[in-house]
Amino acid sequence: MRVFPDDAGFCPADGNPLQFASTVPIANTADDPRLGAKLCGRYELRRVVADGGMGRVYEGIDKQTNTRIAVKVLHDDVVKDEVALERFKREYEISSQLPHDYIVKVLDFQRDEASGVWLLVMEFLDGEELRFVLKREKEVAPERLVRMLSQVALGLDGAHARQFVHRDLKPDNLFLCGTREGDNVKILDFGSVKDKNKDAKKLTVLGTTIGSPYYMAPEQAQGLETLDARADVFALAAITYECVAGAVPFTGNNGPSILLSILTKDPVPPSSRNGQTKYPIPAALDDVMEVALAKNPNIRTKSVGDFATAVGHAYGLEGDHHAWARLSNADLAKQVAEGRLRAPAPRRIEAAADPFAAPDPFAAKPIATASPMMAGPAAPIPAPHMPGPAVSGPIVASPQPTAYADVAMGVPQGRPGWLVPVIVGIAALVVGGAIAFALLAH
Repeated sequence: MRVFPDDAGFCPADGNPLQFASTVPIANTADDPRLGAKLCGRYELRRVVADGGMGRVYEGIDKQTNTRIAVKVLHDDVVKDEVALERFKREYEISSQLPHDYIVKVLDFQRDEASGVWLLVMEFLDGEELRFVLKREKEVAPERLVRMLSQVALGLDGAHARQFVHRDLKPDNLFLCGTREGDNVKILDFGSVKDKNKDAKKLTVLGTTIGSPYYMAPEQAQGLETLDARADVFALAAITYECVAGAVPFTGNNGPSILLSILTKDPVPPSSRNGQTKYPIPAALDDVMEVALAKNPNIRTKSVGDFATAVGHAYGLEGDHHAWARLSNADLAKQVAEGRLRAPAPRRIEAAADPFAAPDPFAAKPIATASPMMAGPAAPIPAPHMPGPAVSGPIVASPQPTAYADVAMGVPQGRPGWLVPVIVGIAALVVGGAIAFALLAH
């Protein structure tokens, strides 16, 4: 079902008269008595969209505005967890401070007095999560990637400017709404956000790790209080690596081993996978990824905006992410093709500075990154990616794939001294966990 503005009158595709959404029959699901119910006096549940660990998601209609919405009704065990309930409340409160085109709108969070259930109400999105795109296509075309990263950067920079760190960026939380021009991105799930504002209430115990292991920055893996917006840079870089190389940069058999890999190993340069990928990866991207995935946040790319711009430059684009976010896939594909015909001039990627602190006179100097675009003859230019028909989807996280292709890793030389105790600590946790499991088994 597609929903158009109330004043549309006729379908733009076939010219047939449109019905008001409230007159469309409710899906018949006998085992869900909530269907057809009106929660909080205004949110009518029309059909079940998905089930998740935190709640069941419905497509619904806001009877006061006659607009389509997504309603997440929280499970009873979640409601009993005060911290979990507070995180949903925080997601709603923070979303109200982030009215941005590239961040999902969370419209309401309240308890239905009649049934006693808690519900989170969001705008309904047509499209799919980046996770589903990667599961289906393995990689993302350069023009689609640049447009997506540019939009994500604009949304996140807006959040960072208000002292909010997302802290759980992953393909599941980037929702792609397909249009004729290309994807329009919506960043989901600010429930794990770290609020760096002075008087912000803290929900995470010091030393506790929050986030998704494959995309977690080293300082986040350690549960450090100093974590800031540069952790989001690392996560977005890890997502980008997966989009271009078809595999995550850090692997392991379980959560602790993935975190140990993040803390002790470096990913292979993405361009080394040329010949195994559908789209050629420019050598210039290796330098961009190396800085953005730096273990030490003080030498990491300083903002998501700078990272998105650096990725575009690696593909030979001119300008920056502000312009690319609004260019069509076709226009970006043309620029990528033109970029392959010329090597980029030497550029410098600024070393990171704490975005929430005063300028540091002893900050690391910028790191020069000059590389030829591609080695050898120019690779064939793939056809521009044009998204297919939009798929109606909920605002929920898709299941993590059971396995990723292994990526060869190498231990870098000259490991910084600050990391040594962390490596020992993580290793102790892994070994200690194994011992504890063995003891419990007996």
